[in-house]
Amino acid sequence: MGMLKKGFFYGLLILLGFLFYLFENFETISAGVAILLFGMILLEEGFKGFTKGPLQHFLKKATNRLYKSIATGAFVTALIQSSSLVSVITISFISAGLISLAGGLGLIFGANIGTTATAWLVAGFGLKIKISAMALPMLVFGLVFSFQKPVSLKGIGNILAGLGFFFLGIHYMKEGFDVFKEHIDLSQFAVSGFRGVFIYTGLGIVITTILQSSSATLALILTALAAGQIEYENALALSIGANIGTTVTAILGAISANSSGKRLAAAHFIFNVITGLVAIACIYPLAEFVNRASNYLSISPTNYTLKLALFHTIFNFLGVVLMVPFIKSLERILLRFFIEKGEKDVHEPKYLNPAVLEFPGAVISALISESKYLFKNSVFEIVTHALNIHREDVKSDEKLNTIIEKSTTDFHTDVEDLYYTKVKAIYSEIITYATTAQSTLHLNNKQNKTITEIKIANRKMVEIIKEARELNKNITFALNADNAHLIKEYDNYRKKLAKVLRVIYLFRKEEDTKNYESKLKKLKAEAKANIRQSSKSMDRLIRENLITAEMASSLFNDYSNVNDMIKKLIEVAELLYGKMDSLFEVSGKD
Repeated sequence: MGMLKKGFFYGLLILLGFLFYLFENFETISAGVAILLFGMILLEEGFKGFTKGPLQHFLKKATNRLYKSIATGAFVTALIQSSSLVSVITISFISAGLISLAGGLGLIFGANIGTTATAWLVAGFGLKIKISAMALPMLVFGLVFSFQKPVSLKGIGNILAGLGFFFLGIHYMKEGFDVFKEHIDLSQFAVSGFRGVFIYTGLGIVITTILQSSSATLALILTALAAGQIEYENALALSIGANIGTTVTAILGAISANSSGKRLAAAHFIFNVITGLVAIACIYPLAEFVNRASNYLSISPTNYTLKLALFHTIFNFLGVVLMVPFIKSLERILLRFFIEKGEKDVHEPKYLNPAVLEFPGAVISALISESKYLFKNSVFEIVTHALNIHREDVKSDEKLNTIIEKSTTDFHTDVEDLYYTKVKAIYSEIITYATTAQSTLHLNNKQNKTITEIKIANRKMVEIIKEARELNKNITFALNADNAHLIKEYDNYRKKLAKVLRVIYLFRKEEDTKNYESKLKKLKAEAKANIRQSSKSMDRLIRENLITAEMASSLFNDYSNVNDMIKKLIEVAELLYGKMDSLFEVSGKD
């Protein structure tokens, strides 16, 4: 793959050099394409500055229904002039579990409709007036804004500069073709009939693959059509090829992506290829329909650029109409075909992947989900087993006294080994992703504070496990010491921790969380008070010589240890299942 890309790159350079040598005016057209592409890059960068807040919130909320996700994909793509940015956001949100695959497919299908806005912009505006006069002020104001410190102002600067370069690129392409036709008439290479349809569709695919942008290809087709360098019939085929060619970019980008990226790339490919094939098969009936619609819309019969924009819009709408009934089937096929390699081990991240690092909302959601998974599937199990109690007993309705009485078997739990096999690797990944997000993303104060709290919650979980390791050693010692008074004290410790674990379990599972939240606060206050006070029962045992000095030492240490564990367990629960759910709208409770 690397050698193929290099060969393609050097071949393209040689071809450009050869064309520059043969055709002097080809430089103007190429410069126009390059300036337009640079403008689109700046537009994308500018809108990225706004994706950390309103845009990502809007996309998340607007994908719970298919019609809403399609409309949203179309609207956002038309607004920001970048289907690739919409694709990146969609992959990131699906990877973080913020939106479903069906919602993501709707966004991608809608994005195809949104890209037709470029054709209307160029045909209806860019080719009708001298837009270079508007482009230059935009570039000046864009530069002024880009020097400002606030991210939002820099974003506005990039958007203005992007639009300026976009319009300037169209101006140079139009001028290049106008001068170019004085030396050579490309329309003489027109090919009629289905032979021409297939040839020019293939040419559209090649051009889009080179430019890596269907919007740029459409701008090139429209300017060439306006200059009379290509025939209208061939321009229709070129626009179909541009739609199919844009999937090459998605496929190349998905080669190293996770399964979410591959699914979306495959859906994009299937949608565009099917839409393209239908458009090729029905090109002449569609062209006739465009002629009739043009009359109805008062578009001149010879205004081929607007008719091309209309054709491009109609066949993309047609593609969506054809694909919508099959979207659920497509989702099932994609989920079955593109799966994660093998079953993930318990120590491997389930939600964290490079795609979520694109946007603050996605990485925060993934960090919370990963932390919840760690608590639910590792920390909860390790602590209960360290107490020689089964997890299902803690989750049950059985009385805690009964559970403690029957749980007398030593589980021989190796807490140290469990930490290294089930916790350490995933804990490191969470901290790495959290730190990377804080250092690379443009976070507001609220988002930065949230990620810091996630890191604190995870650090507390590790501390809980280390404290559980020491407690487990002394519980095992008590069982082997055969001292009823010592066993009774440790049974009290086990009961206190089991009670907290049960309330936390109910807190994160039940709908009515306020009741359990108040119970946790009460238990936390008691634990804080107990840390500062000594146990009267232990004092009595020491006075009456009912336990040895070694036993007393273990009890005193674990008295503070248990209360500290209770306090930390509740703080973790509050951070992960209280604040995070309410402030950042994390869907569902684990």
